[in-house]
Amino acid sequence: MESFKSGNKHQFFDAFSTLEKFCEAEGFKGYDPYDSLNSTFFQRLPLVSDSRIAKLAWTQFFKRAPFNLRPLVGVPKEYNPKALGLFLSGYCNLYRIDPDQKFAEKIYFFGDKILELQSAGWSGSCWGYNFDWQARAFFQPRFTPTVVATTFVACSLLDAFDITKNQSYFDAARSACDFILQDLYRTYDENGDFSFSYSPLDKSVVFNASLLGARLLSRVYHHTREQNLYEEAKKAVAFACKYQQENGAWSYGTLPFHQWIDNFHTGYNLECLSDFSRYTGDISFENYAERGFDYYISTFFTEKGVPKYYNNSTYPIDIHAPTQLVITLDKMGKFGQYNELAEKVLKWTVENMQSSRGYFYYQINKYFTSKIPYMRWAQAWMFLCFTVWFRKDPPVSLQSGVEAEERSDKS
Repeated sequence: MESFKSGNKHQFFDAFSTLEKFCEAEGFKGYDPYDSLNSTFFQRLPLVSDSRIAKLAWTQFFKRAPFNLRPLVGVPKEYNPKALGLFLSGYCNLYRIDPDQKFAEKIYFFGDKILELQSAGWSGSCWGYNFDWQARAFFQPRFTPTVVATTFVACSLLDAFDITKNQSYFDAARSACDFILQDLYRTYDENGDFSFSYSPLDKSVVFNASLLGARLLSRVYHHTREQNLYEEAKKAVAFACKYQQENGAWSYGTLPFHQWIDNFHTGYNLECLSDFSRYTGDISFENYAERGFDYYISTFFTEKGVPKYYNNSTYPIDIHAPTQLVITLDKMGKFGQYNELAEKVLKWTVENMQSSRGYFYYQINKYFTSKIPYMRWAQAWMFLCFTVWFRKDPPVSLQSGVEAEERSDKS
C-alpha cells in the first residue's frame, strides 16, 4: 500500500484505518470461502443440490477460484457469527486502549447482534456458520453449531462482559459451556481423557477444535470456580497433548486426510494451552506449550517475514497465518522476544496482501492471488490482529485511554 511507510512507529494504524472503513462500508457483512452453497442458482438445480459429491465440488470450486463468482450465482453477503465475535473482541481491545463512546457503541452492537444469532434447539447457547457446509468428513446445515464458532463467540462475549458488566453476555458464555459438555460427542482414550467433536453432527477428532472447547471451559471456570468445568477442560487438554509429536508439532486431526501440519491451527493449539494455564492456574502442560511454540516459531515464518501455510510448503500464503502469529505471541507472552519477527511479518502482509480499498486478500498461491475480500476469514482476523498489536504499541490517536488508566493506577 502507498500509505505504508517503513520506519513509521505507527505505520500499521493507516492500514488498520482503511480496513475499518471498508468493513463499516460493508456493514460488517460479507462473503466466506465456504458459503457457495448459499447460491440460489445451486439450490434450484434438481437432484444436484442433494448430492454430497456435487456439494463438495461446488464448495471447493468457489473456495479455490481466483475470482469472486458469488454475485453471479446468487450468494448474498451476510453476517457470520464468528466474524462478529472477532470484531467484538477487537473493539474491546480498542476500548481498553481508549474508552471512547464510539467503541462502547460498537461493543453493544456486536454483542447484541451475536445474541440474536444463536442457534436454537441445543443444551446451551451456541453458534454456527451462516451457510450449509460440505466438508470431506461431514455435512453441516446452515447455522449448525460448532465448537469453533461457539468458543470464539463466547470468548468475545466474555471480553465484552469484562468491560460492560452486561450480565446477558456472561450468561450466554456460561450457557455455551452446557452446549460443549452436553451436545458434543467425545472420543475417549484408555485413561478417560477425551476429545470434543467439531459439532454435534460428527465424531471427528480435530485437536484445535477440542482445545478451543477446553479453553472456553477454563475461562468460565476462572469466573465461576465450577470444578467440573476445570476437570473436563483438563481431560481434553491431556488428550490433545498426547498426540503432540516429538518435534512439538500436531497434525490437524486423526483421520487419514487430516494428517497435515499447518501454521494457524498450530497457533490455535498454543494459545489454548496458554489460556488453560492462565485461567486455571494449572501449569501441568507448559512443557507441551513450549515445545509446540519452538516448533511453530522456527517452522512457519521465513527470514523475509513470509508466513508459510504448511510445515513443508509456503503456498498458499493465507491471511490467517500472520494474524495468528500476533495473537499467539500475545497469548504466550512472547512479544518481547519475537517483536522483530512479528513486525517483519505484519509489514510483509500489509505490503503484499492489502488492497488499496483497505481489505485484505484471502491467499497468495504460487501462480495467482485470490483477492476476494472474505469478511470472516480475512477482514475480521486482520482487524483483531491489529488491535492486539495496538495494545502493545498504541498509536497516538488511541493513547488517551492508556494514559488515563496509568493515571488511575497511580492514584
